[in-house]
Amino acid sequence: MSTSLHMFRHPVAIDPSDIDHMGHVNNSVYLKWVQDAVIDYWQSVAPPDAVARHLWVALKHEISYRKPTFLQDNVVAEVIAEKVEGARAYFTTVVRRGQDVLSEVKSCWCCLDAVTQRPARLARDVVSRFLPPTS
Repeated sequence: MSTSLHMFRHPVAIDPSDIDHMGHVNNSVYLKWVQDAVIDYWQSVAPPDAVARHLWVALKHEISYRKPTFLQDNVVAEVIAEKVEGARAYFTTVVRRGQDVLSEVKSCWCCLDAVTQRPARLARDVVSRFLPPTS
């Protein structure tokens, strides 16, 4: 099964405060976009009870910047869930302006129990909502 079937598109709003002294979006803003996109993805595919019981914290982001982003750009973040191992989930987020790739981000997140704030494994039926079934 193709992972593109499990891609989630998150529209990105560019604020004037995102623009740096060079006239384009500051590199640090991409992290906020990725965090917003991954959380939006989770909230859109997971059942409400799972959303209420779990929190996500980012453990690692690896960003490749491809092209600058400007205030007037129409940008979308495309999130693909790559895999889940225990309490960890791995995502790729591609930030695009039309067909142009502006950045590509590989990230690792840890799922936490909302009450204890300790790592928590996701139930298989929840994982199946955003990952293709494994054989």
